[in-house]
Amino acid sequence: MTEPGGDVRRDGNPSRDALRARHAARARSALARTAAACRFAGFAADPGSVVAVPTAASAKAANALRLSADAVAALAEGTSDPAADARQARNAAAAAVLAAQIARSHGVNQLCDAAYDAALKASLAAGRAAGRDGLGASEPLNAEAEAAEADAVTAATAAGWT
Repeated sequence: MTEPGGDVRRDGNPSRDALRARHAARARSALARTAAACRFAGFAADPGSVVAVPTAASAKAANALRLSADAVAALAEGTSDPAADARQARNAAAAAVLAAQIARSHGVNQLCDAAYDAALKASLAAGRAAGRDGLGASEPLNAEAEAAEADAVTAATAAGWT
């Protein structure tokens, strides 16, 4: 049962709505990182550039932006489901890795390498939070994913991907 405020159940575990808010916050952050990395690389959001199998950097950037935006949109719809919500956050983080890879190729230096590495770590942590061991509801795995996302934001900012 949910306590007043809806954040924590009586058993001490977060409610589905509280978990959704956490996953959505990570997904929105990953979307912002994706957009910033694409801007840094000189690629604006161009829906016409989305293709099934992207090979050009502009098409890869457009696909990454679309995938991140789709993940955020999916979190705004339907009923809270910690596993599904965590998968959407993972999808957004994975798209941010693609954008970071593109941005790194346009700004070859240690800060860009560090931002790419941090994006990859955030994606892996989001994957663990969404995986079978946590199914989106594990406090330690969600905390790890949130910390990795915060580190990815810091590294992207340091690289100038803002």
